[in-house]
Amino acid sequence: MKSLQRQGHVFAKGEAQLDVLNRDGFEPFVEKLQTIGLSPLTPTGVDIFQMNLGKMCNQTCKHCHVDAGPDRKEIMTKETMQQCLDILGAYDIPSLDLTGGAPEMNPHFRWLVEQASGMGKHVMDRCNLTIINANKKYHDLPEFFAEHQVEVISSLPHYTSLRTDRQRGDGVFDRSIDAMRRLNEVGYGIEGSGLQFNLVYNPTGAILPGPQESLEADFKRELKRKFGVEFNQLFVITNMPISRFLDYLISSGNYEEYMQTLIEAFNPSAASGVMCRNTLSIGWDGYLYDCDFNQMLDLKVAGKSQHISDFDMKALQSRAIVLNQHCYGCTAGLGSSCGGQTT
Repeated sequence: MKSLQRQGHVFAKGEAQLDVLNRDGFEPFVEKLQTIGLSPLTPTGVDIFQMNLGKMCNQTCKHCHVDAGPDRKEIMTKETMQQCLDILGAYDIPSLDLTGGAPEMNPHFRWLVEQASGMGKHVMDRCNLTIINANKKYHDLPEFFAEHQVEVISSLPHYTSLRTDRQRGDGVFDRSIDAMRRLNEVGYGIEGSGLQFNLVYNPTGAILPGPQESLEADFKRELKRKFGVEFNQLFVITNMPISRFLDYLISSGNYEEYMQTLIEAFNPSAASGVMCRNTLSIGWDGYLYDCDFNQMLDLKVAGKSQHISDFDMKALQSRAIVLNQHCYGCTAGLGSSCGGQTT
């Protein structure tokens, strides 16, 4: 499977996706927030500094909102990483969230982790699991993660091979289980080890996810019983109607129904806890965004401080968060964020 960009697909550009999201007469998300007194939506601070280290990945997943894959060559430079580290050193930002693509494929990934952990930052790595056994140079990642107390967060669409491979490719489930065993061997996911290993679940179709607590219990029971592997928490994320998932929704005839489902499930409590309020997203090229999803739509933060080289914390903390129709995905039902459900 090729990325949308390599295919020359219209949805490789954020502008084309936004045209679809805004053309069908659904109630504007901004107006929905106005009805509950949350417009303009403003930050509560910067607790999480989320860096996208590049769109290169060893997988090409059907649902990927980043449109990542082996054919993507965008990669964050060491210079940009240093600019980010300078910001982390200058401000009390407790957590660094590393994502991609496969962030580990960036040649400066380990250097960045070493620098950030040495500063006392809590480092999170969004690892797709199969990178661990993709190539010999990644085989020692579990030990490296443990050495630097990195929290590992990994997507696993389901606890069965059929549903996982359907979304992520043939053989991905078996390789993921192998990687989970490797992580367990060094202490990840094992009670009392202090090494956090969390999974991320998102539905394989155009539906809302079920309650996080019950899904976590199901995953823990089945993965332990069938494969002997363990993890700490399950984070449940709603599929955002952008990029490859937007393409799937339209090609399968599910777009209008899915958007209506999101809108009807709007939850005011979830809206107040959306991740863009305490997270700042940094693109591979150093541009700043309110969240990872805005990044993929090329919706930069409002104001003059739009690049890491022009970082202005005061201006960023007083900005209005940029919103659009895809934001319904984060406020539907029990809410959705990179840390799971919000209510």
